[in-house]
Amino acid sequence: MAKYGETIKPLPSAEVELTGDRITAGWQDLLLLVGRVAIGAIFVNSGFGKLMEISSFIGRMEGMGVPVASVMAPLGAGIEFFGGFAIILGAWTWLAALLVAAFTVAATYIAHLFWNYPPEQQAAQQTQFMKNLAILGGLLAFVAAGPGRISIDGLRWRRENARYL
Repeated sequence: MAKYGETIKPLPSAEVELTGDRITAGWQDLLLLVGRVAIGAIFVNSGFGKLMEISSFIGRMEGMGVPVASVMAPLGAGIEFFGGFAIILGAWTWLAALLVAAFTVAATYIAHLFWNYPPEQQAAQQTQFMKNLAILGGLLAFVAAGPGRISIDGLRWRRENARYL
């Protein structure tokens, strides 16, 4: 560790350029946008289908033993649809990603605990479980990293902090 007054030698430029931070630095905002669209689209599509067939969704939830399914189904479908849209737009991203992450955990617990299924269904349910786990990781990454500059949150931040830029 450097001490006060000591000169710190920078890394040689060839070593710096090979680090992941340097390679992706110029692409970060675009990559966050592509990631938000990819993950958000899953929830917009699924949530829209559930909202359009809400009585069927309520019936499926009742069949899985979800208490108060007539309240939980519209709530879950709404979080899924509107939260997915908010993630795509990068609007209230941390909150939307947390709500959709909570929905994903609940949906996984309700429908995809593969070890509770008959052996012939376990492989398919394990795939769904692992897919949801990966999506959960992506959502938590948006909570941590934010939406990037190409977003409503980024636009709002720049407008509110223009005097400092």
